[in-house]
Amino acid sequence: MQRNTLIQVTQNGMGTGSEELGLQLITNYFKLLDADGRTPKIIVFYNAGVKLICENSPSLEALQNLSKKGVQLLACKTCLDYFSLADKIKVGTVGSMPDIITLQADADKVINL
Repeated sequence: MQRNTLIQVTQNGMGTGSEELGLQLITNYFKLLDADGRTPKIIVFYNAGVKLICENSPSLEALQNLSKKGVQLLACKTCLDYFSLADKIKVGTVGSMPDIITLQADADKVINL
């Protein structure tokens, strides 16, 4: 069942401290979210979070699975340009900050990771 929930991913991982552990945690989170069945309507990625939808991301397979289940994945264009990743996206679509603001306002629940 898909809920009108928006998840915001603002970093290349989950939590603070070890970058390697953060990548393991976010990858596991997306895998479990995929298996759980209570998928969000949308996941937005900005700042370093955009790295997770690009080539060589350990989270890519889980995110592709979520996308196939109808979860919209949206990455901030400004952030992709900043990190020179616009041509490295492997899943999702590119949007602007006004798009993200609209999606946040329309969501029943916003979760920050």
